[in-house]
Amino acid sequence: MPVATPEIYNSMLDTAQANDYAYPAINCTSSETINAALKGFADAKSDGIIQFSTGAGEFASGLNVKDMAFGTIALAEFTHRVASKYNIYVALHTDHCVPGKVEKFLHPLITATARRRSVGQGNLFQSHMFDGSELPLPKNMATSVELMKLCKANEIILEVETGVVGGEEDGIDNTGASHEKLYTTPNDMVEVYKALSSIGGRYMLAATFGNVHGIYKPGNVVLKPKILKEGQDEVVRQFGRKAYFDLVFHGGSGSELSDIHETLGYGVIKMNVDTDAQYYFTEAVVAHVDANRKVLTHTAEEMADKKKFDPRTYLKKAEENMAKRVSMACNDLRSTGNTLYTP
Repeated sequence: MPVATPEIYNSMLDTAQANDYAYPAINCTSSETINAALKGFADAKSDGIIQFSTGAGEFASGLNVKDMAFGTIALAEFTHRVASKYNIYVALHTDHCVPGKVEKFLHPLITATARRRSVGQGNLFQSHMFDGSELPLPKNMATSVELMKLCKANEIILEVETGVVGGEEDGIDNTGASHEKLYTTPNDMVEVYKALSSIGGRYMLAATFGNVHGIYKPGNVVLKPKILKEGQDEVVRQFGRKAYFDLVFHGGSGSELSDIHETLGYGVIKMNVDTDAQYYFTEAVVAHVDANRKVLTHTAEEMADKKKFDPRTYLKKAEENMAKRVSMACNDLRSTGNTLYTP
């Protein structure tokens, strides 16, 4: 049962919040990357989060199908099977669903969980993200409220976003976002609390503080973690400690360790890692190709070496290398050794 139940997932988040650590949320697109995430968590003796984007779901469904919800369900079902062999907990999450994809992505996935629950099975997903940051905040929250109602009925946690995460990831391009949109204000956080707290249920907030998706040279991204503290202080001042947010750090790849650690003291309990995971996976494949290029394809003189072009040969190396990056993320976020799993 290492895919967490709603109760266990709540305990994971509560424990992380109480002890100033966070979980890596690893974007996965295939069985190989799921296995790498699981291995990385297990090697670090850390619980963690595996998440899928709309693009990952479409990719996983195959070139002839291209159905983001169908592919995401397949990835989730694979994870449920394989995770049962591990001695750590993982939660399943979806990443960055924009307003135009809610009907064909989030709604089918919530329905899939509802169907499982109706026959006594556990949740397919433990949390989902709605990224309404392209909308004015009132419209963003109006849609978030409707999704919160659906999520609450199925013991699913909803992640929402205010502000904009810069850069480009998985077809969501915010490279031209204005400077002020990269930074959530305390008033933004107050409005999120007002809108969602009336529904009940649990939610997380991706409050932006200069975050950028992608990979950049050191110094090109200016994070201002104090923004998170200022927002938390304001909601607590107005509404009490119960208003303190579970925060999400987007664009974690390549961030300075000092910034990561500072956010842990301001309520961050989840940090997304996508770009670095992709890089470490591909790095191993490139090394294999570079070392074996002469025997990977047939020539007029020689046949290729089957042992070298067998995809399993280099995908095992890719899994190993990506798993190392996942374990590094656990160390950075101080979740290493903190699994709640007991046999």
